Amino acid sequence: MGGYHGRYLRIDLNSGTANYVALSESVLRRFLGGVGLGTWLLHHESPAGVDPLAREAALVFCFSPLVGTPLTTSAKFAVVAKSPLTFRLNDALSSSHFALAGKRSGADALVIVGACAAPSVLVIEDGAVRIEPAGELWGLESDETTRQLGERFGPEFHSAVIGPAGEHLVRYATISHANRHAGRGGLGAVMGSKRLKAVLVAGTQRVAVADPTRVIEAARDLSQRSFGPATAKYRELGTVSNLLTFNRLHALPTRNFQQGQFEQAENLSGESLNAARRVARESCASCTIGCEHIYSSSNGNVRLEYESLFALGPLCGIGDRDVVLRAALMCDRLGLDTISAGATVAFAMECSERGLLKADGLRFGDGEGLLSLLPRIARREDGLSDLLAEGTRIAAARIGGDAPDFAPHVKGLELPGYEPRTLQTMALGFAVGSRGADHNRSGAYELDFSTVTDRLHGSPAAAALATETEDKAALIDSMILCKFLRGVFTDFFAESADLLRSVTGWDISAEELRTTARRIVTAKKLYNVREGWTNSEDTLPRRFLNEGLSTGVSTEATLTRESLQIMIDAYYAARGWNPDGQVSNALIGELQLADLAAENPYRDR
Repeated sequence: MGGYHGRYLRIDLNSGTANYVALSESVLRRFLGGVGLGTWLLHHESPAGVDPLAREAALVFCFSPLVGTPLTTSAKFAVVAKSPLTFRLNDALSSSHFALAGKRSGADALVIVGACAAPSVLVIEDGAVRIEPAGELWGLESDETTRQLGERFGPEFHSAVIGPAGEHLVRYATISHANRHAGRGGLGAVMGSKRLKAVLVAGTQRVAVADPTRVIEAARDLSQRSFGPATAKYRELGTVSNLLTFNRLHALPTRNFQQGQFEQAENLSGESLNAARRVARESCASCTIGCEHIYSSSNGNVRLEYESLFALGPLCGIGDRDVVLRAALMCDRLGLDTISAGATVAFAMECSERGLLKADGLRFGDGEGLLSLLPRIARREDGLSDLLAEGTRIAAARIGGDAPDFAPHVKGLELPGYEPRTLQTMALGFAVGSRGADHNRSGAYELDFSTVTDRLHGSPAAAALATETEDKAALIDSMILCKFLRGVFTDFFAESADLLRSVTGWDISAEELRTTARRIVTAKKLYNVREGWTNSEDTLPRRFLNEGLSTGVSTEATLTRESLQIMIDAYYAARGWNPDGQVSNALIGELQLADLAAENPYRDR
């Protein structure tokens, strides 16, 4: 079996000990790596009902069979844990040299449990583990932490670190590596609860592949395709190019989702940013696409994506380029998820304007207010920032009144930059997402932008098609490759089978991988069921179901609770789940998930 070490490294911070645990070929073939294997490990290593910030909670770093091969975009890793923001399964991806060094350290995954007695760094070198004090690093921002660790340990080590937000257990804190982030769901807070400032990895243990010649041929072919039209958008402008398109379609969330267009969109467009502020284009390790566009701000250079641009700009009613760029840079350094940070501040702006929250006169368009709040939130410096560090769901419940109606979250995770009323298949993807409102685990928006569906009128047929986008995402996140590569495949499942066959030696087929993807999606659902999920969570905030959205002089987009439920019912049916969204014992057997379902209260239904 190529591509794997066949084991994971379990580190107990309570005792400072570590041991290898074998991973059978059956488990690896059923879950592959990345998000899939990470989900399996979380089922087994994190106690049912555990508080995400308790020392018993597991934090999983998971690699994949493709990591370390010459396949473009394969230098990626997944981080999986129970989210302190949603209290459901959370997985986030990041990329570059940490993935390569982590796999060379001698394991397919790292499982961290327990907590250090004092601020520390965890050092893993060829499977040998040590814990070193990090008191002098505690309080530092992510970039400075990374710099000092580089000086202390040398270039062979690569680090995943937290900033002040993780230290102060902000529920949407990130884990950062080389200015890339495992961003959503508060994984940085899980790491901070373990008093772990950084994880450093290094090693020399490379894994052989089954067919080296075929892997090299596949790598050349994939690299060549990565230079084609399917990735041109990412090379030329990056994802910031989405902003004007979304604005034209009334799909750009503005002022906490009160409008779908922003009057200052031109000033923040990818075109204007590239003309006025772009200073460089960069690539992740092992990547030929080069999607990272670096812009200058008055506080330094920053890598900017559409999601950061929308959340810190139009969502907060802010059109000042420099403010948005400075805010994005602050989030990166402090270790704040830009989507949740921007959404939480936008929510606070609306609460302040409605008189529900005393927030020093905070209003939409208040750039200085945004820049003042972000560092305070990261360190929970006062009553307002401490409240906002909890995320919009908890903050809305504490504020009371009608605040929960317009708190922009699903299952506690704040919505990304897609307006659900004008992208109604994406509305479904948000509602049923295992980690909450999510554009990376469901590509339902692709259907809204196609001729296959009517984006203003969701349908059961579109719901069934949406499962295919989830399955593709589950597979690509478990192999792992970058989603920006997805457009270069003609037959994604068949070509993925070819790649895995050449790396692992398995006689694997497209049909088997379709089942694998379904298994991984359902494994996530089973974890959430174990942690208390019910179908009442699969919904959207009342704003989207009770308020129409202007799409022109005399037209309005509406999404009713009834139409959303029709799509949800169709989605459950397409997944083979019960009408209430639970997973039957028959499907558990069909998908070979019995080892994850022992504590599923619905397994006999």
